[in-house]
Amino acid sequence: MTTESPSFFTQGAMKDDAREIETIGVGMLGYAFMGRAHTNALKKIDYTYWPPPMHPKLVAIAGRNEGAVDEAARRYGYVKSTTEWRDLIEDPAVGLFHNTGPNDQHAEATIAAAQAGKHVVCEKPLGRTSDEAYKIWSAVDKTGVKAMTAFNYRFFPAIRLIKTLLDDGTLGEVRHFRGRYHQEWLVDPESPTSWRLDKSLAGSGALGDLGSHIIDLARYLVGEPVTVSANMKTFVEDRPGGHVDVDDAFDAIITFDSGALGTLEATRVAPGRKNNMQFEISTTKGTVIFNQERMNEIEMHLIGSEPGENAQGFRTVLVSESHHPYWEHWWPHGHMIGWEDSFVHELGHLLTAIADDGPIGPHGATMEDGYRCAEVCDAIARSATAGARETIEYRSL
Repeated sequence: MTTESPSFFTQGAMKDDAREIETIGVGMLGYAFMGRAHTNALKKIDYTYWPPPMHPKLVAIAGRNEGAVDEAARRYGYVKSTTEWRDLIEDPAVGLFHNTGPNDQHAEATIAAAQAGKHVVCEKPLGRTSDEAYKIWSAVDKTGVKAMTAFNYRFFPAIRLIKTLLDDGTLGEVRHFRGRYHQEWLVDPESPTSWRLDKSLAGSGALGDLGSHIIDLARYLVGEPVTVSANMKTFVEDRPGGHVDVDDAFDAIITFDSGALGTLEATRVAPGRKNNMQFEISTTKGTVIFNQERMNEIEMHLIGSEPGENAQGFRTVLVSESHHPYWEHWWPHGHMIGWEDSFVHELGHLLTAIADDGPIGPHGATMEDGYRCAEVCDAIARSATAGARETIEYRSL
């Protein structure tokens, strides 16, 4: 295999951008599902974004299993591997720290990296509780580094287009948001336990794992939830390997600060549902529907002004035109991109913010966004436990 020299990339970029492109060293905590997704995206940025905002260099990867992390380093292309995440923090070659480890590893490592001057991106949920998420946000904010909570669904072209249609008034005023996230991976009661089913490690079950995504999208697209009434349920409390003390499913009714109404639900025990995240937004001018399993499409109905237009119902919009969000980096229209490419957009956004000293928000999820999502999760859990409607209160720094 051959690789281009750094000078090649710099010269190519100079022709288009008139600036030299810097290289940033990456330290990755976690080598499994999310570590692989983040690494895949980093390796794509150099040739999908042109010129790229920065050249990511895969410096080191950390994980608890020595054999597995060594193999991941070889497979993914990291220069070195380690079983100690502090090695990434202490490495002067690392400028950007990715925390894709289990939820119980989010706080200490993310805070340490930021305090060492590393830019940070931390997988969701930011903290196992709102208190922990607030601690992370507060500590990282004081360092001045660029910091992102990794809510990758914000970076689907279709969702970003919906955001534009809401912001520019095309869809009018939001009245209802109905969001759900359904999976089936725990349908079998003999499915073994893992860290995701241990409250001390995960914080919660379907709520923090899946629900955090739809909560974040509700906040991103509609605004802040302010009250909630919820149910939570653990259907199988004992599985091979141990006791389960997190939720299998939840549902919630919310109100937004704008006056809009909403419903949220997530489950990991829905037979036939592989990764079914979808939402529907009804407004004063129409309705828009998104289904992650058809991620390059939206369904939309706009109230018409001409006779007969209202009878036309929903139309499917293929979000693949060159003028649609993020498509300047990809293929001719109709040539689809995949779930994994949302991470390319997300990390490209982060690297642009680092290179240009620009903001993470509003399209990237900040550490405050991660904290506020955790506050909604905690309110849902409180409501389900108490059997009463809860008010959601947000702290500031």
